[in-house]
Amino acid sequence: QVQVVESGGGLVQAGGSLRLSCAASGRIFSINRMGWYRQAPGKQRELVADITSGGSTNYGDSVKGRFTISRDNARNTIYLQMNSLQPEDTAVYLCKADAMGPTGWLLSWGRGTQVTVSS
Repeated sequence: QVQVVESGGGLVQAGGSLRLSCAASGRIFSINRMGWYRQAPGKQRELVADITSGGSTNYGDSVKGRFTISRDNARNTIYLQMNSLQPEDTAVYLCKADAMGPTGWLLSWGRGTQVTVSS
């Protein structure tokens, strides 16, 4: 089983910054893609950014140029640096890991961390 835990959310004023962390743990042989998604009340879950083990990244259109995803493969951890935050960035941010364990590939989600941006 793979556990995914997010941290770093909070309340910030518009124009501010936050850094989120996500760590995967458990019986993990390797992790392919890890990523951040977000879900605001009444809206569908959307991709924020994801990153492969080789460092290839993919960003949602609404965060390009403001958010940066990075990864520490040795720690099975990814980070999301969020700059120039806006009220529309308010959401629960969830982390996903595509990990190989003893029983094969497993897609695991964390419980999320709340990000609130005040105007």
